[in-house]
Amino acid sequence: MIKCMIVDDEQHAIDLLSIHISNIPWLELQASFTQPLDALQYLHKHKIDLIFLDIQMPSLNGIRFLEILKGKCKVILTTAYSEYALQGYEHSVVDYLLKPIIFERFLGAVEKVSGYLSNSSNNGISGESNKSTYIFVRAEGRNRLVKVFLNDIEYIETMGNYLSIYTISTRIITHITLKELEDQLPSTQFMRIHNSYMVPLKKITAIEGNSIQIGKHNLPVGDIYKRSFLATIDQHIIRSKK
Repeated sequence: MIKCMIVDDEQHAIDLLSIHISNIPWLELQASFTQPLDALQYLHKHKIDLIFLDIQMPSLNGIRFLEILKGKCKVILTTAYSEYALQGYEHSVVDYLLKPIIFERFLGAVEKVSGYLSNSSNNGISGESNKSTYIFVRAEGRNRLVKVFLNDIEYIETMGNYLSIYTISTRIITHITLKELEDQLPSTQFMRIHNSYMVPLKKITAIEGNSIQIGKHNLPVGDIYKRSFLATIDQHIIRSKK
């Protein structure tokens, strides 16, 4: 179970996030605050895994809150102002959700948190550590199953209700949707970067502008996925201490 907190000076924003949280069985809302200073006091006495944090608040803005927090727990920023995204990523936030927050984007963000936490501790939140290194998909007829090793996948492309799974040596076409496959793949290893593409993070060889490179393939990064993608990549960027 991931223990959550909401910090937002607008009660209607808290109410919407509370509803979203209640629809995720492995999220548990511990507290919500309209005053960020009260939230900091609460954090001195209670353990929280994830904070949904607004940026523009009168007594203490979200960026300053992040500086005080010093990475003690995961943070998803929630704001109506996209210009703060870069500052948020500089503090290694997990994701950046623009208000009004739709449930699909909310789910994608918290699934990333689940992946991070399960990867760093054996708490059983997502169970990804126990997932297999391969999957079977139906291909070339409903009675044929093809084994696909996750390490062999270079990228996945959707074609309506069909998928093309491109591996090191072949292309496999299967009659499922990208969302159905995404739900079965470990979120710490695979990421949606576009309405049409999902990629294994470890196969990315370069990032430039709105595209990534995997081997000889250049794939686009969609606008609605760019923030969460950059937040994930940010965890692996080596920066100068100067």
